[in-house]
Amino acid sequence: MKFVDEVKIIVEAGGGGNGCVSFRREKFIPRGGPDGGDGGNGGSIFLDGDRGLQTLYDLQLRPFYRAERGVHGKGKGMDGRYGKDIRIKVPLGVVIFDGECLLGEILLPGETLRVASGGKGGRGNSHFATSSRQSPRHAEKGGTGEKRRLRIVLKLISDAGIVGLPNAGKSTLLGAITNAQPRIADYPFTTLTPNLGVVQRGLKSIILADMPGIIENAHAGKGLGIRFLKHIERTNLLIILVDISPPDPLQQYATILNEFRLYNPELLKKPRIVVFNKIDLRADIPKYDLPEKTFYISALKAQGIRELIRYLTHEDILKD
Repeated sequence: MKFVDEVKIIVEAGGGGNGCVSFRREKFIPRGGPDGGDGGNGGSIFLDGDRGLQTLYDLQLRPFYRAERGVHGKGKGMDGRYGKDIRIKVPLGVVIFDGECLLGEILLPGETLRVASGGKGGRGNSHFATSSRQSPRHAEKGGTGEKRRLRIVLKLISDAGIVGLPNAGKSTLLGAITNAQPRIADYPFTTLTPNLGVVQRGLKSIILADMPGIIENAHAGKGLGIRFLKHIERTNLLIILVDISPPDPLQQYATILNEFRLYNPELLKKPRIVVFNKIDLRADIPKYDLPEKTFYISALKAQGIRELIRYLTHEDILKD
């Protein structure tokens, strides 16, 4: 399914049903009084979090939703039926905006957010009878349902995210330590959308995300990075993957941290580790003294993978 992480949709809640003007008419009861029923409330529209979804593609295909209006009231005190609600399933991690106004976000399975409220049903004339006005000939009209133009942004939720320059081996690493089968090729920007996989060790499992390659000036819209940097905002741990085969691997490390700083300095406060990949391409393996915990691996040859998996699945590493 196509990966879509931002959509605009229109939602319109149902209007309330009108109240009824009616009078009780029975044999031998000449003045039965008002008995108009109330109109039903209009249906509302909700967004529901669904762990099984990872894209907003379905919403892109169907950008308009209208809930059912409430049924009008009837005589003999019969109230109108409520309009049916509409519930729209969305992936976990979505942020919902109405224009520039933040309506909320959905982060947990089953979490729900009402994005458009149905109109209230109008009262029938039975509500307006008084001692001085025993035959009211008016009733309320139903209220109008809310209509909104929503912008929904998906920020993927994962325990750890792999970030690096193009061709650093992110997809190869994801495939080596998880059940994912990402596209892998020997040219830059093989990864066009984030890929998710599950790292399993015993009873412990974590969700790992492989992000499209970040290049210099990604924060300014160069390459694919600006579209996907937002997805690492919700990762608990950042895995900076560096290709160790070039003469100066630390330049990649510096470029990535600089892009973090220019895009959102808060990313630099997240826990992170550095993984030097492709050690099979070097006869000598330099050891770097970095402030982060450092690993040396070959994702292609599965060297150093077990140690990395043990670290990632340690019970204290990815606490909230």
